[in-house]
Amino acid sequence: MEDGDDDTVCLGESFFLNRDYELTTFTFGSHSLDLLCLRSASTDFDLTGQLVWPGAVLLNNYLSENAGILKGCSVIELGSGVGVTGILCSRFCHEVVLTDHNEEVLEARSKNHLTNNEEKYRTPLNFRLPNICCFQQSSIPFLFSTVEKLLRHRGGECKFILAYVSRAKLMDAMVVSEAIRHGLQIDEVDGTRSVVANLEGVIFEITLKRD
Repeated sequence: MEDGDDDTVCLGESFFLNRDYELTTFTFGSHSLDLLCLRSASTDFDLTGQLVWPGAVLLNNYLSENAGILKGCSVIELGSGVGVTGILCSRFCHEVVLTDHNEEVLEARSKNHLTNNEEKYRTPLNFRLPNICCFQQSSIPFLFSTVEKLLRHRGGECKFILAYVSRAKLMDAMVVSEAIRHGLQIDEVDGTRSVVANLEGVIFEITLKRD
């Protein structure tokens, strides 16, 4: 090799992308959704939104059994991934806004919307949002900062529903402490503790703390 030659190989983002989606049917109560998603994560480029995670299954089971809480409501989903929860909500809600931070995930979600949304369902709106809704410990403060802003913007006349799947005791404690630190009331919904994919999950309702 001659002096000055550089054998460094630069790989573009597309090298790490996995688009081997499988059309998978998910059933929640009487509602079935056909979604394009991956079976395993493409974490090299933070594309965890290409999967349907246990927390989404937990949340959808809860919402399908309690659809009345969504009637006539407007919903914004933080970190909606391929859209499994947002698309289900669109069958009950007045309006649904889906958010994520990655163009690849947004594209997959748009395809899932076209696959699942018949004319009788409301059309979800897609927006990009900085990555605040993954299960990394460092993301928890940003999640609750966003939740606080949204709840205050609505004057406290709404609530945040969190489907939380426990992965570490430290994170369990941090979820509660960060909610409190941001002036929020966090309450476990009775009867929602269950095991999803061998992990314990629970539903929390989070509101602004009243003075």
